[in-house]
Amino acid sequence: MQYLVVIERVENNYSAYLLDLPGCVATGRTPEETIERIAKAVDMHIKGLEEDGLPIPAPTAKAEYLNLKQAS
Repeated sequence: MQYLVVIERVENNYSAYLLDLPGCVATGRTPEETIERIAKAVDMHIKGLEEDGLPIPAPTAKAEYLNLKQAS
């Protein structure tokens, strides 16, 4: 399964979350560190869902870049 991970620059670090796994978040000093941490968080989140007998949400989020023309 592939989940879309959103990584945002915040005041002093980076933050990551998944639209398909509400409540699963991580932060880090760099984008790379943040990705490592969110991967661990996703693993823990899914194991917790399994232990609780809850369904694992299917990945549904998609992302596209929108190119806008700048006004001259």
